[in-house]
Order: sequence, then C-alpha cells, then structure tokens
Amino acid sequence: MLTEYVEKILKARVYDVAIESPLDEMPRLSRRLNNRLWLKREDLQPVFSFKLRGAYNRMCQLSDAERLKGVVAASAGNHAQGVGLSAQKLGVSALIVMPTTTPPIKVAAVKSYGADVVLFGDSYDEAYGHAVTVATEQGRTFIHPYDDPEVIAGQGTIAMEIIRQHNEPFDAVFIPVGGGGLIAGMAAYIKTFWPEVKVIGVEPVDAASLHDALKADERIILEQVGLFADGTAVKQVGVENFRIARQTVDDVILVDSDEICAAVMDIFDDTRSIAEPSGALAVAGAKKYIEREQLTGQQFAVINSGANVNFDRLRHIAERAELGEKREVLFAATINEEPGSFQQFCQALAGRSVTEFNYRYADDSRAHVFVGLQTEGGASERKTLFQTLEQSGYDLVDFTDNETAKLHVRYMVGGHAKDVKNERLYRFEFPERPGALLRFLTRMGQRWNISLFHYRNHGAAYGRVLAGVQVTEDENEDFQGFLSALGYVFWEETDNPAYQLFLS
Repeated sequence: MLTEYVEKILKARVYDVAIESPLDEMPRLSRRLNNRLWLKREDLQPVFSFKLRGAYNRMCQLSDAERLKGVVAASAGNHAQGVGLSAQKLGVSALIVMPTTTPPIKVAAVKSYGADVVLFGDSYDEAYGHAVTVATEQGRTFIHPYDDPEVIAGQGTIAMEIIRQHNEPFDAVFIPVGGGGLIAGMAAYIKTFWPEVKVIGVEPVDAASLHDALKADERIILEQVGLFADGTAVKQVGVENFRIARQTVDDVILVDSDEICAAVMDIFDDTRSIAEPSGALAVAGAKKYIEREQLTGQQFAVINSGANVNFDRLRHIAERAELGEKREVLFAATINEEPGSFQQFCQALAGRSVTEFNYRYADDSRAHVFVGLQTEGGASERKTLFQTLEQSGYDLVDFTDNETAKLHVRYMVGGHAKDVKNERLYRFEFPERPGALLRFLTRMGQRWNISLFHYRNHGAAYGRVLAGVQVTEDENEDFQGFLSALGYVFWEETDNPAYQLFLS
C-alpha cells in the first residue's frame, strides 16, 4: 500500500502555494553532538508551517460542486492558516472554527487570508465537533488536519524533497508527531526509496498519542494532553496515520518541555530563527536519541515544522532552555545566618557563574538560599558539585528536576521578616561578567548583614541585584561611604511601596 502513497506524493499539488524548503546543516549543534544534523526549514513556508502542503493538496481535489459550497476546518493555528491561504488561492469560501482561547494574533492571521472565523468552545475537540456539525448543516467539505490521504500525501512531499536534496541516505530522519499526518506521509516515501533509513517520531512526553498507540498496538485516547507544544497536542493519532506508522516507524522518542526549550535555543543558535515548541520537537528528539544510543559520526535529518510561536511564550522558553540543555542546576543551600556567610558560600562555588540567588531572612541561626548555577557536564558535574559543597558543610536539596520549584517557588522566595531590624533596601546594577556577583559580595565585606538578596542573570549586559542590608543610624554614614566607593549604580528602595507591602 506504500506505493499508492508514493504515487500520490509524486502527483501532489503543493508548489502553487508552498516552497521547496531548504535543507541546511546545523554546524554548531553538529560539532557539539559529534554528528551531522540537517534541518528541513518548513518554518520558511508562507504560513510559517508545513501544514500548507496537505491543506492545499486536499483542496485541489474538490469537485466543482464542492468548491461552490466551500470548506470548513477546525484548528487553533497552523492548519487554519494553511486552509485559509489555500482557499484564497483557489477562490473557495472557507470557514475556520477556532477555540475561544486562541490568541488574537492567530485569529487575525487566518482572517487576513479572507477566511471567516468562528470562535467556539474552550478546546480543539470542542471546535472540531462544531466544525463537523457546520459541515453537515451547510454542506461544506470538512478539511481534516491529518487523517486524510490527500493531506498525508501533501505532507509527504517534504520527504521527496529531502531525498532530492541529499546525495546519500541519512542514518535516521526525526519527525514531529501530533495527529500523524506528517510522519505518515514522510515515512511512506522514505521507506520506499530509503528502506534502510530509520524513521523516528518525536512527541511531547505529555502528548504521546503515537508512542502509546504503538506500544498498545492499537489507537488509544489520551485522557489529557499538555499544551506547551500546542501544535502536537492531539489526544488520538489518526486512523490512516496509525496504519501507515505501524508499517514504517522505527521508534518514537518522548521529550519534556525543558528539552523542547533547549532545542528552540539550538535552532536559534544555528539559524537565528525561532521555532515554535512543536517545530523544535525533532531536534530535541535527535539529541536525546544520540545520547541514548551513544552515536558519533552519523547523519540525521530533523524537521523544523513551524515557527508560529506566541511572543509572550519566549520568556518561558528562554528561562527553561538552560535547564533542558542540562547547563543549569537549581538547588537550595542552608548557610549560617551571620555577616560574611554569603561571601564564604560564593567562594565555595569555585568561580562558577551564578544564574540565580534568592534569599530572605528567616531567623537568627540559619538561612535557606535558592541558587542557580551554570554547568557544562550534565548530571555527572552536578553530582561532583554537590559532593564538594556538602564536604564544605552545606546542606543541599536538588531542585533541578522539581517542577514546583522551577515554575513557582523560585519566584516566591521572600515574605515579611518581622525580626529584621534596621533593614534598608537597595537596587544595584553592575557589569555582568564571570565572578561579578562574588566581587560584589566581597566588596560588601563582613561588616553589614545581608537580610534579603535577589539576583537573576537574564543574559543582559548588567547584573541586577536587590539587597536588603541591616544598617543602624550610627552606621549610616559609613555605609553611604561604602556605597560610593563600591562604584556601582544603585538606588535606595526602602520607601518603595512594593517592598513595604510584601517584604518589609
């Protein structure tokens, strides 16, 4: 049956609206992984996603009568834009049902192609059900996002291009999976012409519809799916897609959100483009597969399936990328509550770059500090670091894999400290360079007790610190002299209402 799809793919009409996307090597990531990775740039399509291929190919098959009545689709993003642009090109009326939770920017993008948009329900499933009802009531043709042979064939043209663009077979091709349209079309073509090449799907660990279906040897319905990689948040793989996948897919790799964020950063480092979370799945999966199998000197193709990322999501992606790359470790350390303890603790960190340092006075004996450090050696370096700090007498709790700590607690270290007397609050800026935080604490010396401290390295040119320092009236003149000699830009924030309400 694969030959049937090869014929469909060869005849697919996609280039009226789609481009033959580049297949570019990722030199930085390739050097780091000691393997060659080639990125298929579907993020460069007119709608910034591969979805245009399948939607247009399916709509080209409409009869004259079907074109007169128009089409309907359900989507929160990429498929909607693909159908919208295809309808505009073909002169067909299109109605897109989108969840009410869809960001306005995506609704506006679909409307820009002349499509009508109906907002319905709080989820894709509710929007899908309404779209099917509209199709029946209005006689429109429903354009399925993945479970349709012509859609599958349209997506399969990506594999056709890869084989044409690369002189020799890859060792494996990594493909993101949602409903399965992309991997079904690509796998059918790849296994026909490059049967020795492994086809490996990649899914979010919290949206593993194909992985779990292959494991159970039947289509299953996930109770719920994570929405971070919203383009692949599908509860059940398609019927036809699963049939093809059972014959052609060699493995499915599951990746978590932090690993996806790290892959977004990898793509940016090599291309200066920003992939959406689902678009970076294949890169994340390839990295995990290479590490698991301990591979070197091989060649892999990875699909960047799209770049339709909400701008407000970039903050979260940047925040979590270092954790996903295993280049940041988060932990709590217990230190003595006394002047100079911060300085001693920083010296015990052996010159490592500090990414985060959160502390609020609790009592007169011990202090709990939330710390982030840059690392390079993954779990082994983390273990060595903790052993060194524990040998120096510090009690530690590892938060690197603690979701509650990563998502919430790191931003909640603080509160009122009733027993703190003579506290003054200052905000500092200093040039951000290795060791800057330690130099800052060293210059402050051991004379004044630090009762509050917050530092977070956001990659800016300047380090920003909020510090509470206990200074009596008698010491104020000396302390002001110290601040002047420090040489850093600073502001006193003791009267700031945010401090007065939440921290003082």
